Amino acid sequence: MLILSMDEIINAICLHMAERKRIRPQDVQVELCWDEDTGYTAEVWAEGRSQYLVESNMIEAILRYLHTEYNIRAYREQIMLDLDEEITAQVDVDTEQAY
Repeated sequence: MLILSMDEIINAICLHMAERKRIRPQDVQVELCWDEDTGYTAEVWAEGRSQYLVESNMIEAILRYLHTEYNIRAYREQIMLDLDEEITAQVDVDTEQAY
């Protein structure tokens, strides 16, 4: 089991949005949220605009991050967002075999 911290989730979203918008990751700001009605969301600011990502968009960014940063190919079903003191992502993979 691999656990991504809130900072890593934010980095994943920044890298993902920067690549999609063809801007620098430093030019993207992210705030993670959880609400009973909407679940996990991320508010993203880039190029002077605000955009909301839903959980599936966040997981897409995490999947890309796992592949580029950890060389792990995971499936959506293997990722679960969790809220304790902060939002984390639990990735159900065997890290020994992933590297």
